[in-house]
Amino acid sequence: MEKNTNSRFKFRLTIGNKIFGGFTILILLFAINAFIIFITVNTIDKQVALSSQVVNPSKDAVNEFVTLVHRTRMLTTNWVFLQANEDDKKALQYIFKYEYKSLRERIDKLMVNWDADSLTSTFKKDSSQKVMMSKVFRKYDSLKKSAEDNVINALKSFDDYEDATTKLLAQDFIDQIVIPESNKINTILAFIKKKQEELAEKSTATLVSSTGRLTIITIALGAIIIAIGFLSAFFLVRTITKPINYIKDVVVKLGRGELVEDKDTKFSNDEIGEMAIATDSLVNGLKATTVFAESIGNGKYDSEFSPLSDHDVLGNALLNMRGNLARVAEEDKKRNWTTEGLAKFGEILRSNNSDIEKLTDEIIGNLVKYLKANQGALYIVDDTSDTEEKTMSMASCYAWDKKKYVNQKVHVGEGLTGQAWQEGDVIYLTDIPNNFIRITSGLGDANPNAILIVPLKVNDQIFGVVELASFGSFKDFEIDFVKRIAESIASTISSVKVNARTQRLLGESQQMTEEMRAQEEEMRQNMEELQATQEEMQRSQLESSAAMDVMNNSTCMIDYDAEGNIISANSNFLKLFGFSLDEIKGEHHKIFLHRDDRSTEAYRRFWKDLSSGKSQRGEFRMQSKFGKDIWAFAQYSPIQNRDGNVVKVTEIIFDISKYKS
Repeated sequence: MEKNTNSRFKFRLTIGNKIFGGFTILILLFAINAFIIFITVNTIDKQVALSSQVVNPSKDAVNEFVTLVHRTRMLTTNWVFLQANEDDKKALQYIFKYEYKSLRERIDKLMVNWDADSLTSTFKKDSSQKVMMSKVFRKYDSLKKSAEDNVINALKSFDDYEDATTKLLAQDFIDQIVIPESNKINTILAFIKKKQEELAEKSTATLVSSTGRLTIITIALGAIIIAIGFLSAFFLVRTITKPINYIKDVVVKLGRGELVEDKDTKFSNDEIGEMAIATDSLVNGLKATTVFAESIGNGKYDSEFSPLSDHDVLGNALLNMRGNLARVAEEDKKRNWTTEGLAKFGEILRSNNSDIEKLTDEIIGNLVKYLKANQGALYIVDDTSDTEEKTMSMASCYAWDKKKYVNQKVHVGEGLTGQAWQEGDVIYLTDIPNNFIRITSGLGDANPNAILIVPLKVNDQIFGVVELASFGSFKDFEIDFVKRIAESIASTISSVKVNARTQRLLGESQQMTEEMRAQEEEMRQNMEELQATQEEMQRSQLESSAAMDVMNNSTCMIDYDAEGNIISANSNFLKLFGFSLDEIKGEHHKIFLHRDDRSTEAYRRFWKDLSSGKSQRGEFRMQSKFGKDIWAFAQYSPIQNRDGNVVKVTEIIFDISKYKS
């Protein structure tokens, strides 16, 4: 009995064998169908490719060439007979220079495929299209060259058209060359066009025939496959449907998203039993998966979960999702922390940009607290001259040993702080030497576990350094945050320094203005003394008539800026030279010189010496508004500010023209 049973199970037709047999037949039929379709479709593809890549483009290109020849003949004729039609002339030149070249390149590429196996049957050996098209190119090149020589280059100007001989020759060229040659070219192109159309018709016919054959084959094989499919389905339904009904309820409930309760059900030892066991395992797995998914939804990313197997797609996907969500949550936390910090310190920088001491105190205090560090210090580069050694002083500190470091100055390259300043890069240490720096509290002091030193740099210029110490470690995103904040701090410190420097320069400018006013007052007093001297000289004119003529109320004064532009002049000067003050104010000193004297090297040296503070005096030949020569004894006196820079030049002139006549 046992032997018979074993024999029955050994030779039974299992569900797998039934399904395998049915699908094998269908697969074979599908393979045959696919093979036939592949061959037919390949033929169609070749015809379509031939039509779309060679035949139709070739036909279109030949048609375009026909049109090009007609346009060439028309525009060449218009060039000869329509002198004023510039648009047609430009169009003809454009055809010769661009259109023909582009069209020929296109046809040359297409001609490569004109001798393919699928095309040669339509051509005669003695009238190959490639040979005929090459002949067309030669004829058109000859026509183009002749048209350029006999029309375009011959009839360029109005005089060319007025030359009866030239125009007559051009007209004869149209009648004897252009028209006959274009007709010959079009005759050859018409033949090629006809051949291309025949080839297109043949390609289309082949394509239609292949498509119809493919349709018939597809319908026939489809009908056979459908019939066999129905027979296989009917047989499988009769042998499988009844045994599988008992797990239908479970599958239906799973389809509705319900999780069924476990039942003490015995399963047969066959494929149906294996399906039931797998379904039961799936239900239990879905229950565990549901609990895990709810935990993830509630943000419990540390929930434990084990997939059903290494190939459990859903379970492994949930594990990956948990990891991704946890990572995204952590990244969002870091991003939000950075965004809030940037906003916080942006407000600190905006509201404290007028007081450098308050600004640095607010920055270092809030930075230590925000990073949950333990202490920090902020150094600012001192303002020094180019000859002095650059140093950096502690501007503010938080929880620092102030008695030891409050007046600390750091030189370039000195210690870690000076090294960060010199290199312009971040220094982060986690292995801190003993007694390097101590963090002090009411309960004692200890060595920190991490030190972060970040230069305050903007546009490659360093304005200071921020140094932070902590018992914990600084994470990468925290270091990146400090680097971003450091650039904003540097920019704000730069602005505060610029504002302070501007205020200082404004004060110096006001002081300089007051000093210049004092110098002008002193100059005015000197002028009054000079006028008194002149009056004294006038009283002594009986002793010296020549000196009296020079000094007798004829003193002329004029003021220039350091570049020689006129600022003011007295009435004697204006009267002597015939100008009004409005006419000369802002003009250069050279308006009083002869034209030949204005650009000499001696004159450039003259003003260069005045600009450097050297006085000039002597006899000078000058010129009035009306071109009259004036000989003058002149004294040029530069006026300097306290820095030694010339701000004004005063010229005193005595007219000595009558002594030169």
